[in-house]
Amino acid sequence: MKPYLELLCSPAIWAEGPVWLPTEDAVIFSDVKGNRMFRWSENDGVHLWRKYSHFTNGNTLDREGRIISCEHGRRGISRTEKDGSVNLLVEKIDGKRFNSPNDVVVRSDGTIWFTDPPYGIINDNEGYKSESQIIGCYVYCYDPADNSISIAASDTQRPNGLAFSPDEKYLYIADMSIVDFPKNGRHELRIYPVRDKVLGIGKHFATISPGFPDGFCIDKSGNIYCSCENGVIIFDKFGTKIDKIEVPERVSNCTLGGINGDQLYITATTSLYRISVTQFIKG
Repeated sequence: MKPYLELLCSPAIWAEGPVWLPTEDAVIFSDVKGNRMFRWSENDGVHLWRKYSHFTNGNTLDREGRIISCEHGRRGISRTEKDGSVNLLVEKIDGKRFNSPNDVVVRSDGTIWFTDPPYGIINDNEGYKSESQIIGCYVYCYDPADNSISIAASDTQRPNGLAFSPDEKYLYIADMSIVDFPKNGRHELRIYPVRDKVLGIGKHFATISPGFPDGFCIDKSGNIYCSCENGVIIFDKFGTKIDKIEVPERVSNCTLGGINGDQLYITATTSLYRISVTQFIKG
């Protein structure tokens, strides 16, 4: 018998960017279109965590446990400090504003890597409609130690979710360009070797269907949990499909959490779900 998919709450218009807070046994997640953020915990249930979020999408933790967020509204990367204040870390490259940072990961050296598709500037539903100043959708590496920003990869048409392999030798990136380019766009995960603050030549890792990949996460063994139209597809580190978690809403993202790190928290349209992955993964 497969694990039970548990509906935890449904407070959002478009739920995204779940991040597990190990010191609080809680999940923070975004409601991008609602321009707010929520917090869920076993003891307290769900409540509004931030009533105005600058259309925050993806979130992660840095090495000090602070929340790093992708803001569509301010078109930059912000950090929530321990006292609750929010600082905008970076919003431009060479004097030009980003499109709308979408998803983010932090490497063990403290560098912040993020994707920058246009979804927050094409209308006012997830940000503010505006012309692109970049004329491209890139993956960036930002180093808060010296405030430097560089283009890490430029061959993704619509980069979205991203995650490092456990040894950080590779960065996986979701390309969902089929949404905007139905004839020749991608709906795949790509894998890139990491070369300091840039990426080497990427290649196809796995095709995602039905729908396309959005956010995803990777466990300590290198297994990948990737969103699709109607669930989460699980791949091993070689790209072989292991299983699929069926979800009754379109999935946007997921993250691993819980005391043992074996609980998958899934954001899907209006809701936050939870499921144990122990029975999907052997060994």
